[in-house]
Amino acid sequence: MKYGITREAALALVNKHLENRNLINHSLASEAVLRALAEKLGEDPEKWGLAGLLHDLDSESQPDLATHTTDTVRILTDIGVDGEIIEAIRLHNPTAHPGCLRTTVFQHALAAGETVTGLIAATALVYPDKKLSSVKIKSVTKRFKERAFARGADRETIAECEQIGLPLAEFCGISLTAMQSIAAEIGL
Repeated sequence: MKYGITREAALALVNKHLENRNLINHSLASEAVLRALAEKLGEDPEKWGLAGLLHDLDSESQPDLATHTTDTVRILTDIGVDGEIIEAIRLHNPTAHPGCLRTTVFQHALAAGETVTGLIAATALVYPDKKLSSVKIKSVTKRFKERAFARGADRETIAECEQIGLPLAEFCGISLTAMQSIAAEIGL
């Protein structure tokens, strides 16, 4: 257990703490996106994937943004998960940690990567077939510019992709391809 938890154990935690299928799918999509980003940037896909998978463990028990991530941090600390993973997860929700800023590529990647999954999923859902396979990068970047579309997908957070060295179109392309690779698993 290189990072204090295996992928299988992480998935078991997700299924233990989340009942909402959409939240589970979001976690799986975030894992896929973070793995793809790590591969592109020469980072560790296992580490980044675990952060994507585990980042929203407490989104049902702590739905208020003022406290979201506090239970996740406690759970992961108690079982000995890698501190960098925990810190990236903690900082993906700045509302619960005022004054704390994301400073590493890993932290920016998790925040941008998990956020773009919502924009991509929403883009797929406006297509007649509601499938990721129909979505094109240009559609995602077009929807990014439409502030009224998928309002929960914070554009400033997604734009942090530039802080990890990826222009928006390339970031959206990597993320879309990652999500398309698990489309059947996440029902899109």
